[in-house]
Amino acid sequence: MKLGVNIDHVATLRQARGTVYPDPLDAAILCARAGAHGITAHLREDRRHIQDDDILRLRELQSLPLNLEMANVESIVEIALDLRPAEVCLVPEKRQELTTEGGLDVLAHREALRSTVHCLSEAGIQTSLFVEADLDVLDACKEIGAPVVELHTGAYCEAEPNDRPLLLEQLIRAADHAHGLGLRVNAGHGINLENLGGILCIPHLDTLNIGHSIICRAVFHGMERAVGEMLEAMQEYEG
Repeated sequence: MKLGVNIDHVATLRQARGTVYPDPLDAAILCARAGAHGITAHLREDRRHIQDDDILRLRELQSLPLNLEMANVESIVEIALDLRPAEVCLVPEKRQELTTEGGLDVLAHREALRSTVHCLSEAGIQTSLFVEADLDVLDACKEIGAPVVELHTGAYCEAEPNDRPLLLEQLIRAADHAHGLGLRVNAGHGINLENLGGILCIPHLDTLNIGHSIICRAVFHGMERAVGEMLEAMQEYEG
């Protein structure tokens, strides 16, 4: 199982003062040095953290594959087609939200997503859909041609301990179902060292995309150590 590090909140800290530091590119280079397998960055419509120039430099000036998170919006799809990151993960996006609040409504936006997935795939960009652990949604992902899904783990990670077993069961069932459909399965949102143990029970995972908790630990321990701790904890995964 691979680790993709989301570096959005390095840019959040920079944008709080409008400075040129800290630089997400520097963070990506340190993640590579620590052994991470990929970099994730979310280019939001409101550009609240990651900026267009960040995506360009992350694509060109660091060694790890770039996973560009983005809404299914024409202007940002055009950026993706121009820069051609290794992967795009399509996510829902609201201006008012603090962070992504849930999975894509694939059933309601099936045709629009089908068109974008086809367009990105034709450009050689592997496309992932960020979705809830819902079997009908996973069937729709397969039907519209998405090769990868990223299961939204936020509900599990943020739940009270007594509520977690049922939510974990749903994630396990969804991963099994997606794997049976021939989809590559990733997971992300809200994962930290405390709740990782449950996440490691989910079968067939290819990549965990983790950002906020790693950046928070990096404030006190440094980026390389924070990434290394997560990689070490992930070594228990048996798939």
